[in-house]
Amino acid sequence: MISQFFVLSQRGDNIVFRDYRGEVQKGSAEIFFRKVKFWKEDGQEEDAPPVFNVDGVNYFHVKVVGLLFVATTRVNISPSLVLELLQRIARVIKDYLGVLNEDSLRKNFVLVYELLDEVIDFGYVQTTSTEMLKSYVFNEPIVVDAARLQSLGPAAIFMQGPKRMPGTAVTKSVVATEPGGRRREEIFVDIIEKISITFSSSGYILTSEIDGTIQMKSYLTGNPEIRLAFNDDLGIGRGGKSAYDYRSSSGSGAVILDDCNFHQSVRLDNFDMEKTLSLIPPDGEFTVMNYRMTQEFKPPFRINPLIEEAGALKAEVIIKVRAEFSPSITANTIMILMPLPKYTTRASFELEPGALGQTTDFKEANKRLEWGLKKIVGGSEHTLRAKLTFSQESHGNITKESGPVSMTFTIPMYNASKLQVKYLQIAKKSGTYNPYRWVRYVTQANSYVARI
Repeated sequence: MISQFFVLSQRGDNIVFRDYRGEVQKGSAEIFFRKVKFWKEDGQEEDAPPVFNVDGVNYFHVKVVGLLFVATTRVNISPSLVLELLQRIARVIKDYLGVLNEDSLRKNFVLVYELLDEVIDFGYVQTTSTEMLKSYVFNEPIVVDAARLQSLGPAAIFMQGPKRMPGTAVTKSVVATEPGGRRREEIFVDIIEKISITFSSSGYILTSEIDGTIQMKSYLTGNPEIRLAFNDDLGIGRGGKSAYDYRSSSGSGAVILDDCNFHQSVRLDNFDMEKTLSLIPPDGEFTVMNYRMTQEFKPPFRINPLIEEAGALKAEVIIKVRAEFSPSITANTIMILMPLPKYTTRASFELEPGALGQTTDFKEANKRLEWGLKKIVGGSEHTLRAKLTFSQESHGNITKESGPVSMTFTIPMYNASKLQVKYLQIAKKSGTYNPYRWVRYVTQANSYVARI
């Protein structure tokens, strides 16, 4: 049960506000924003946690494409329930508006308030299903021109390769009709994997894990049945000793998932034998399958960090990063972070000759080195050298007081688990019915760490 729901911009402007029960003061949005903006803990400025309490009011929030989705309540409610509700409200609004940003919310505020009144009644959740809401909400959205938008992460990372996805593909409303009264028949399947790896100081892999999600967004009329086929050598079972654990014809080995779960609409009749899923996709964006894998896999990047003394009150840092994937693939938005000894006062950087699209910085407040790379082509290697100046002698503890090095990145059209969609079959309504199919892969870093 929630009392209020509101959406704030990055500046703290109140874009959407709905008070369901009148139990919380009207100035709660301003109290929340001030608390989040000036959050301090243990004397250091950090991001505010997703849940906190101020004067007996519980505040829950998630950040979606730069907007703060917030709920308040005075009762003791499950935090995970409210945070999941906020994510689903954001997804429903995006399904209806096509584009989720401040401009689209302001232009479609009537439709957004209508959706909120159907999703939540007197603080109690009724439904978050886009398909069900289409029976109650009939307002057409005012479409925001996607061409004027900044290319935010998910929409931009797929604009690579010879066959480019239409620029407006992921910014269409599931309810609005296109000019001429017709809708473009198409379906999107995204395989998104988040990698967690810890390297030892000698470069060996200590722990490795992949958390994967298969997401689908359908613009098909009539909700036809869909069949999704995966690798023939896909198996589910720990330790790689399941009945499906045999070598594939390519010699790369079977793909073994530790565990997985499926959307309620998925039928698994042929999954064990044929590795196919059957489903009738609901309207909007939804998760078909979540999976986890701890089987050994080739890491996309190798990180070799080194720090050593270079005289009195000085030290040198060398960080080498090598891309282990194909030269036809390019990673983007790479950021490498390395905590330095607390007595570091200055850092000067030296990049390799001809380095383009790279940034370096020394954050003196939290004693951290930051190295950003706009893109890395597969098979390439990049090196950063940094000369450090200390305010006191290290007494031989320089390695212990530095690191570990962490890395974030996004790699379009690459997946480390080798899980592949072999085909996407749609039940035909007629001989000429041939909708567009888009299958896209993306790999991101969850916790990519190298010890020194």
